[in-house]
Amino acid sequence: MRRDGDGEPARGPYPVRVDACAALAESIDRLAERGYANRRFLRELGRAAGVRRGLFWALDAASGGRNRLRGRGFRRHVDDRTDGQARHFAGTVAVAARLGGPLTRWLTTVVLRDPPTTPDGRLSDEAIEFARLIGTGELSQADAAGWVRDRLCRAAG
Repeated sequence: MRRDGDGEPARGPYPVRVDACAALAESIDRLAERGYANRRFLRELGRAAGVRRGLFWALDAASGGRNRLRGRGFRRHVDDRTDGQARHFAGTVAVAARLGGPLTRWLTTVVLRDPPTTPDGRLSDEAIEFARLIGTGELSQADAAGWVRDRLCRAAG
């Protein structure tokens, strides 16, 4: 049986294009309904990137997590033309929730080599800002998916 990159059974001869940004926003909507504290909300969002809770989160984050929301759908300024931008955003949010914005920015710039002028660098900055806004309560969980749709998703409008 033919399998895709994650070992799942392949569906048809051509890859299916998924709007991963919209799927990310929908995941955020569902997560917001659970009523978690803001910090837990951010860590749980990391699970969409394959970043586990507990002691193993750092290993998952360092290895790039798992691409559970594979696809496209991101605006040009944050689109690196890969199917991993939803994972990148959610994983960066999870790291920022644990380590804070300045250290996360340093890690994405120096370790991942995603300077702020690249799509990945800009997406990291958006993820760090998202984590800050949720963490401080400036952005409510109920409005979080709309924030992602407005700022990151190509189909938003």
